[in-house]
Amino acid sequence: MDFQIICTDKSAQIKLNQRTEADIVFLTVDLKYEEPKIPEKFTIRWHFNASDCTFTWNPSMMDIHGLYFDWGKKTIKSRLASWMPLQQLISRQGRNKMSIAASDVDTPIEIGTGIREEDATVECEVSFFTLPTSPKKEYSAVIRLDLRDIYYYDSIYDISNWWENECGYKSAFVPESAKMPIDSLWYSFHQNLDKDEIIEECKASKKLGMETVIIDDGWQTDDNNRGYAYCGDWLVAPKKMGDMAELVENIHKIGMKVMLWYSVPFMGIYCDKYEEFKDIILDGCGDEKTFFALDPRYERVRNYLASVYEFAVKNWKLDGLKLDFIDSFVLKGKALEYDEGRDYQSLEDAIHALMSDIKKRLTAINPEILIEFRQSYVGPSIRKYGNMLRVGDCPCDILKNRFNVVNLRLTSGKTAVHSDMIMWNVNDTVENAALQFTSILYSVPQVSMRVDKLPEDHYKMLRFYLLFWKEWREVLLDGKLTATNPECEYSLVCSKLEDKAVCTAYSDRIISVKAAETVAVNATAEKSLIIKNAQGKSYKVVNCMGEELSQGRIETKLEEITVPIAGIIFIK
Repeated sequence: MDFQIICTDKSAQIKLNQRTEADIVFLTVDLKYEEPKIPEKFTIRWHFNASDCTFTWNPSMMDIHGLYFDWGKKTIKSRLASWMPLQQLISRQGRNKMSIAASDVDTPIEIGTGIREEDATVECEVSFFTLPTSPKKEYSAVIRLDLRDIYYYDSIYDISNWWENECGYKSAFVPESAKMPIDSLWYSFHQNLDKDEIIEECKASKKLGMETVIIDDGWQTDDNNRGYAYCGDWLVAPKKMGDMAELVENIHKIGMKVMLWYSVPFMGIYCDKYEEFKDIILDGCGDEKTFFALDPRYERVRNYLASVYEFAVKNWKLDGLKLDFIDSFVLKGKALEYDEGRDYQSLEDAIHALMSDIKKRLTAINPEILIEFRQSYVGPSIRKYGNMLRVGDCPCDILKNRFNVVNLRLTSGKTAVHSDMIMWNVNDTVENAALQFTSILYSVPQVSMRVDKLPEDHYKMLRFYLLFWKEWREVLLDGKLTATNPECEYSLVCSKLEDKAVCTAYSDRIISVKAAETVAVNATAEKSLIIKNAQGKSYKVVNCMGEELSQGRIETKLEEITVPIAGIIFIK
């Protein structure tokens, strides 16, 4: 491959150094200036044979997985607070054709690929410094191109390990409590919080096996009209919550941990602190009318935010925080201009400083503090500060929830991956309700339903699936995850740990048995699964409420067995 440097800054000295190890190309990019300056965007471009390249994958993809055009490339935009620099071309058989990754996951970088019509090649490019950073005299990064003929997910796993072990992005400690089911109150309560109802909900959800409650937006304001116009003071709304320390203590007595939601960047115009901070906000953030994002490049912004969380954890005895909207720190307009009043000029450096201070203060109070982040701030660098990564909001959407659970599992190492909160219409069938749970089996379940108001069959279903998930938790979370057909939002997902495996059929009904004990979940639209290579093994079938329907012995190498929708077959 021939690499081309595209740069309009004549003062930039850019050199490339290439080496290859076992079909992995490491391209070192070195940038130098005579004097320190804020680097301008530059791009490394090359072409790759498109033979057997069928579709594109990156962690942020939410739409069609085609190859796109060179004049309209599919691009991932990466920086510290959003996604990660990784894009992949995959064959029809699910094999890696080329994985493109960068060693620097903090600097704003874009990776794009698209078909060149003239010669049926894929035009690939990596652009550095796509947003302004701090001045530099020297800069170096490595572009890693994996050309090995291996399964696409094995290439992604290797890149994740490369970031952590060779590029120095060590993830935060993950306590066991980060890997236990959660009752999150956002979809079930929204801002209509009430301390007495929260206590009753915690009692009901604890009986089902949920170990932590997340009290979401609304605890800080009496206004229930959504939005963030009242964010910023972070004082308890006493009419709803009473005394926060007392509420947390009462939930602890139930046996549950307590996490509290904060929208990290947002400052609303109706909070008392707005007058103090209104001159150091970021342009183009929030809705630009009723709330804005603070600029963390100012020391007093960082000190204020960190002190808010420190006070809450220390005085209210919280077990964790849901820190939301970190990806809403963005640079636009006047915020791009220089201001000597900032102690950081780089937004990414300032976010690092903010999160580092928060982590230092909170772990000094509680070394096992729970910190939840959600897509898109889920990259290798931000994982140093959070130990729970959640799928972005997708209420009732089993397709997005399952797809993003798998995406996070592929890229998150040992960090606890959480589902978006599952919810459903209580008038739906119990089987359709159960499909919400089958979509998120390979993550830590977050549930957002009023448990005490569920119909009897829905309650039985949720109780069964939470018990099942806890029993198989190690296999589901710690096993090697494999997922076929990413272009179809994953048709079959399996996790195998030693001699146990759990497989979930989403559209592919053929389950190939490769473990001594295998569990297969039917999340398809059909009422049977086809079991392969399990001749002589015994089986038991249950419905979505755990009620046994049948049992027997598998007689042939390929056998169709009736399994109801959202039902499970246990094979051993």
